[in-house]
Amino acid sequence: MIRIHFTADDFTRVRFAPRPSPVPEMHAALMMLGVPDEGLMFGRWRRGVLRSLPAAVGPLADLVPDGVPPAFLDVLGDTPDEGFALIRSQRPEFVRSGLREVYGARPVPPWIRGLYDGDDQAWRTFGRAHRAAYESVLAPVWNLVQDLHRAEFTRHALILAEQGLGAALAAVVPGSLLRDGIWELPPAGAGATGVRDVRLDGRGLVLLPTFHWRRGPLVQDLPGLPERPVSLAFPAGRGLPLLPDGGAQGTADEPLAGVLGRTRLALLRSLDQAHTTTGLARRIGVSNATASAHAAALRAAGLVTTARTGRSVEHHRTPLADLLLTGGRTGVADRTAAGDGTAAGGSTVAGDGRS
Repeated sequence: MIRIHFTADDFTRVRFAPRPSPVPEMHAALMMLGVPDEGLMFGRWRRGVLRSLPAAVGPLADLVPDGVPPAFLDVLGDTPDEGFALIRSQRPEFVRSGLREVYGARPVPPWIRGLYDGDDQAWRTFGRAHRAAYESVLAPVWNLVQDLHRAEFTRHALILAEQGLGAALAAVVPGSLLRDGIWELPPAGAGATGVRDVRLDGRGLVLLPTFHWRRGPLVQDLPGLPERPVSLAFPAGRGLPLLPDGGAQGTADEPLAGVLGRTRLALLRSLDQAHTTTGLARRIGVSNATASAHAAALRAAGLVTTARTGRSVEHHRTPLADLLLTGGRTGVADRTAAGDGTAAGGSTVAGDGRS
């Protein structure tokens, strides 16, 4: 059981994360890969993800020798780049204590020793692994994660407004109960024992739905960092593996992902309507600079057009991109015959990814 103790101030500092955070969601997905007894629902998803993981992801396994990541990886951030920057900015002593905790007396791989010593090359290895994991695991379903998060946010807001905080917390973790200033969460599994007490002490609480992790709530409590609120990630959504476009399109798009890369494929999928660079970056979970660079590459390949609208630019998918994504199953040819040979929006702006 987990018991979260509120002060009077903490009741005013409970908030639901306004948008999904790619780093904890990706970590949840990677942790789900190691859960052995979810074969019925997640077996096929797990096999597909493991087959698609590039070799660059390998070092991440060294960070979780027992399946539990060190605490310095617990950050939020709106994009993978922002999340990585937050991890990289953690205090050196916090990184070292986290590595000592997960490794203990066992042998340490050389690059992990480099992280411990603050070596830039080791951090670059970690950065490459982190980005490769995001592109292969999370980028293909990031749009779906965002849609599910909006639905959870709306549901939570309605329950909070209509029934109050106790009911809202009980809806976040079924079977939990708020009484006498303590939120009691049930054990994560049938064999779970013991009690963990978490004292907010005025730090507040952030509620973060996760759509990959299917076990009990994950509490991030860092008492040594009083500026950081306690975070609770809880299983949400439909309880099934997240597959691109409901699953059917994901298999067909695998060859296309191999050609374009998963992030560029996710960007094309996001352009079912026009978006600015900032809007694209938010939808696929990357920085503005990364979204701009990928849009420029797709523009050079004839798959995206970019039109200026006032001080911003808007990106549009071309009929050729529609044809690639649908395999010719839509009325692209009809639209082209009717004179719609380019995406709406007029002239292109080569190389301009500003928003």
